[in-house]
This record gives sequence, C-alpha cells and structure tokens, in this order.
Amino acid sequence: MPLPPADDPIDVVYTWVDDAWPGYVDLLRQSASTRHDLNPNRTRDNLQVLKYSLRSLARFLPWARRVYLVTCRPQVPPWLNVSAVTVVHHDEFIAREHLPTFNSFAIVASLPRLPGLARRFVYVEDDRLFGRHVAPADFFAADGRVRVYEAMRATPGGGRQHVGGVSPWNLALARSNALLDERFGSKRRGQLKFAPLAIDRESWAAMEETWPDAFAETAASRFRAAGNVAPEHLYPFFLLETGRAVRVPRSTIVRHAWYQPLNNLAALQSIGLARLMWFAPKFACLNDNFGATPSPRAVAAIAGALERWFPAPSPFEVPDGSFV
Repeated sequence: MPLPPADDPIDVVYTWVDDAWPGYVDLLRQSASTRHDLNPNRTRDNLQVLKYSLRSLARFLPWARRVYLVTCRPQVPPWLNVSAVTVVHHDEFIAREHLPTFNSFAIVASLPRLPGLARRFVYVEDDRLFGRHVAPADFFAADGRVRVYEAMRATPGGGRQHVGGVSPWNLALARSNALLDERFGSKRRGQLKFAPLAIDRESWAAMEETWPDAFAETAASRFRAAGNVAPEHLYPFFLLETGRAVRVPRSTIVRHAWYQPLNNLAALQSIGLARLMWFAPKFACLNDNFGATPSPRAVAAIAGALERWFPAPSPFEVPDGSFV
C-alpha cells in the first residue's frame, strides 16, 4: 500500500463531551454497570480546555485544512463558532445499534469514517494543548510514514488481559499487546507519550482488516470493557511492525511532549502551569485527576493560567458576549 505524499492535506479531529449537559449524567447512569463507567475525570468540562486547545491550534497549526469536533448529540460548546468547525455527532458515523456509546475506544475506532475527512488527519483529545509552532513533519515523515512518540514506561503485557481488578484502560492495552504479540512476536511496548496521534486512513483500514473481531467487540461495548482494544495504542505499533511508521527519538520526545496532571493542590498547579508556559513544549496534556470534587482554588488557578497562556480568542469562537 503506497503511503500518502508529504504534501497531502491534513485535518484535525477533536473528541469532546460535557457531563454538565442536561440529561447526560442520567443517560450515563442508566447505562453504567461499574464505578469506572461513572468516572467524572473522563467526562468533566469544568475548565473548557478545548477552547484553549483551539486557540493554541489557531496560533501554532495554521496549516490544518479542516477541524472536526466529534461529540454526542445534541452537545455543542456554547462558545463554539460552528461555521469554523465541522461538528459531527456520534449518530452520523457510528452504527445505531451501538448508541449511545460512552466508550472512547469505540469512538476513536470509528473516526476514519467521518464524512469528508482527509486521508491524513491528527486526532487530538480535548485535554491537549500546543505550546509552540508544530509542522506537519512533527506527525508525518518526509516519506509519508507516521511518527510515533513512544515513551520508556512499559504497557501491560498481553498475558494481563484477563487479570482481575485492572482498569479497563490497562486491560485494553494488554488486549492490544496480545494481538500484536500473536501476529508479530512478543516484545515490550512503551506507552505513547502525550502527543496527538497522526493517522493515515488507509493504514487504519488495514489494521481493522487484520483484527475485525476485536474491533467488532470494541464497537459493541458501550463503555470500556475487558476484550476491547485501545486503537490509539494498537495502531502506531501495527504501523511500526509493518514499516509504515518511525519512532521519534526519545531526546526529542522529552523536549516536545509533556504531561501535567490536574489535581486539587492549587500551589502545585500554579507551579506546573507556569513551568509549561515557560518551556512551551510542542505538545502538552492536561489530564483531569481532580477526583469526585475539584477544589475551587485549584480550578481557579488553572483557569487563570490557561487564560494568561492563550488570552486571544480564536476564529473557532463566537464573538465575545454572543453566548451565555
């Protein structure tokens, strides 16, 4: 399969949800069966990080062809300029029998089916920011191969896919590693550093065709569950094994991909965000670790830091004052 040329257009795809949307939590609780299903860290939008991510995108990725926002119907951020972003709800690209879905693995697995999507796109979670200029070459090599940001920390081996008491995320990593081991041989695979995921749709289709049953099981799970694969982990390692990807040097990863856990320690948040702003890595992940009850002081400290870092509204926002 020929890889796309280096000058092919690149789209950007975000996934987002806000559990404060009327009726969402009730729907979530009706479908949930475990405590992991109700984890607010994965559905909370108390900081509007997506808004600041789009500001950083407008500033540092002006070459992006089209920006998509994927969410459940009828959610749309009230501040979003819908004429500048292609909003796609789950029911427009996911089979009806699998809805509603709260399973990020199932949603990510279906992203290449978005209408009008370029062959090459970058998947960005809504807790990611860009801290300085990012070029297409940070995602795709000159020969078309995907760049993989693999960290040193190992992921659970395939033998742990049925271990009790393990989080659904780690079970999916183990399941993905088991599939890779069966096809390409057992080996250690690191976590993917906190950078957006570059995707070539034709290579993604080849991955799905390799493991159709695993993807079918994942698509049918309303929540993350045992037996699911983590597509964002399986895909880059499938590409590495098939010669369609290249690893980014770890010295580059240390400089350009950073992680900031958002928690209730206000002083540490102020220090951590100031550090991020000072060093301005290309990619930053602001992961929600607040737990059940975010501290108002910590939230205020983080919100203030985000506004100082990216104060200028982007074309992706409606004019100030035109929404409530």
